[in-house]
Amino acid sequence: MVNTKVELCSIMLDNPVIPASGTFGFGYEFAELYDINCLGTFSFKGTTKDARFGNPTPRIAECDRGMINAVGLQNPGVEAVIANELPKLAKCFNKPVMANVSGFSVEDYVYTCEKLDKEEQVGWLEVNVSCPNVHGGGMAFGTSAEAAAEVTKAVKAVTTKPVIIKLSPNVTDIVSIAKACEEAGADGISMINTLLGMKIDLKTKKPVIANKMGGFSGPAIKPVAVRMIYQVYEAVNIPIVGMGGVSSAEDVIELMLAGATAVEVGAANLVDPFAARDIVNDLPRVMEKYSINNLSEIIGGAH
Repeated sequence: MVNTKVELCSIMLDNPVIPASGTFGFGYEFAELYDINCLGTFSFKGTTKDARFGNPTPRIAECDRGMINAVGLQNPGVEAVIANELPKLAKCFNKPVMANVSGFSVEDYVYTCEKLDKEEQVGWLEVNVSCPNVHGGGMAFGTSAEAAAEVTKAVKAVTTKPVIIKLSPNVTDIVSIAKACEEAGADGISMINTLLGMKIDLKTKKPVIANKMGGFSGPAIKPVAVRMIYQVYEAVNIPIVGMGGVSSAEDVIELMLAGATAVEVGAANLVDPFAARDIVNDLPRVMEKYSINNLSEIIGGAH
């Protein structure tokens, strides 16, 4: 009998499979399709201090082996998430959930994280530093080691739960940013977020997405994810939540060998709502195929 359990920041997961933020809503929508308690956990919809309508439409474009999205962090705001979304989630999910937090200033992150940290259902805070810093010229917090460390330090000062910093891959040196977050107190690193992409309609000769550019995700980005996870694993001593193009149990194993402790499934959920469940169910078969008895023992096994 194979063992699929892994420990993420001192919380035990039944398996390492985690639907990624933005592709699984607040969970209860998927609970109508299957018992979501089969998952390790999931990262709920990116939450900001204030409600956001998001970007103008069209915001999604299909591409070869992937998709581009520029949804723009549409969410009801942290107060509404706590008042309305989490109680609905509690009725269908009995495990700690990962709260994904976004912000446009350090103060935004601090406010939202402090609120969510008090919620019993929240096990981890996944802090997305791929947002534009409105007070810093619009560059994403995650493109600067100093800015990412500043957010990490500020959030850690007001929280008690594990803080996992979600890094942007749209940088020249992701290792230095991961190390800066670790030094600032991060309990884990989440990576990779979407790559910046664009698609042009040949008929209209204009960008397909109203925002012109968006986040490119899907199977095409997996080699980039594997490479970056491998690099960061060699540089930090905190756990990595890996993601990027994952759509099978084999992909989960590959990211874990690169250095991931747990693995998020993103765009695949939008293609097939049963994707994460099917990956969980297929993991034991794939483990046996590759003579893996205990998943926790293969983390970083390719090094």
